[in-house]
Amino acid sequence: MRVELYVEEYFYEFSPTTSVKIDETDARITSETWENWFDHWLEILQPQIPPAPSYEIGLRLTDDLQIQELNAQYRQQNKPTDVLAFAALEVDFPQSKEMLVSVPLYLGDIIVSVDTAQRQAQQQEHSLPTELAWLAAHGLLHLLGWDHPDEKSLERMLKQQVGLLNAIGIAIDME
Repeated sequence: MRVELYVEEYFYEFSPTTSVKIDETDARITSETWENWFDHWLEILQPQIPPAPSYEIGLRLTDDLQIQELNAQYRQQNKPTDVLAFAALEVDFPQSKEMLVSVPLYLGDIIVSVDTAQRQAQQQEHSLPTELAWLAAHGLLHLLGWDHPDEKSLERMLKQQVGLLNAIGIAIDME
């Protein structure tokens, strides 16, 4: 099993915002690292996802301005947020075995605001890469059908995120 991950670093390449200064000690996460993380996460979550020889996910790192536009357009909330996930599996789409062999199963897109992630990393007293991994794992769970409409389901989802981050060597303390 493998994942084809398309990382778009809008924030670092095109973002006009200067509201967040990225600390030089917060090294950017390489596309290869992102891909390794998602590969590992999908292996862990394998029993909960449709079987396929490969998967496809889009990951966009953006700024507060752009994520606010998307949040307003798709969730009718005209404010920035930390992560949005657009799941492709929410619609029942017939897929033949032949199709799955030739084309990766598209899980959806995850959009993360680096502006918000940086503020949250400072509040949580951990690094920007840790916060970005946390938000990407959260987005991935949403792509796979996880949700948190109540405290109990949120707690379950957060525990799963802690497990995913631990699996890639990032320790998160939820206390």
